[in-house]
Amino acid sequence: MLENLFSKDRRISLYECMAQFYFLCLAETADCFLLAAMAYDRYVAICHPLQYHTMMSKKLCIQMTVGTFIASNLHSMIHVGLLLRLTFCRSNQIDHFFCDILPLYRLSCTDPYINELMIYIFSMPIQIFTIATVLISYLFILFTIFKMKSKKGRGKALSTCASHFLSVSIFYICLLMYIRPFEEGDKDIPVAIFYTIVIPLLNPFIYSLRNKEVINVLKKIMKNYSDFKQTLSSSAS
Repeated sequence: MLENLFSKDRRISLYECMAQFYFLCLAETADCFLLAAMAYDRYVAICHPLQYHTMMSKKLCIQMTVGTFIASNLHSMIHVGLLLRLTFCRSNQIDHFFCDILPLYRLSCTDPYINELMIYIFSMPIQIFTIATVLISYLFILFTIFKMKSKKGRGKALSTCASHFLSVSIFYICLLMYIRPFEEGDKDIPVAIFYTIVIPLLNPFIYSLRNKEVINVLKKIMKNYSDFKQTLSSSAS
């Protein structure tokens, strides 16, 4: 995708296009499962703090991570396999800045009805499961926070969830914008830019800037930079 943006020759073969979509689908599906796993992690940390190390054992974390990438790979392979059954005999220009599934459907001479049906059969359960996991986890978290008598405890609990909740909100708002009839293509590119570029760009800032170690390192860098400027100014004078 980056090569296409900066290159004059923006041609891409069918198999390169399929590979591009495969990795996109893999990343987005993995994101859904990982956000759900992180929501469960927050639930255990706040609602069952004394049992956290038992309930969130290293074995369970590895199982969730491996399961996420196995499920994401299978999901991507299913949709790529179904895309390969289509024939493309219309315009060879993809009205997009990468090989997304909806623009490819519009170029197909084969009826993509089966592909669209498979999206509902395989993708919708994933979305329902992950969204339900996030909502149920945060429902229990809110009940637990409201029961806390200590304001400090409430603040700490809310701080624990703030980064993840912000990331989840942005991700699923974009997802809901993306779910619409297949014929509507006017909103494809703005939404795609948001969930392929803006969200991945924001996530490191959302998570790392709430990390005390990262904040301390940034303060140290700023202090060293300030001291360096003062040294230069003293030398110049």
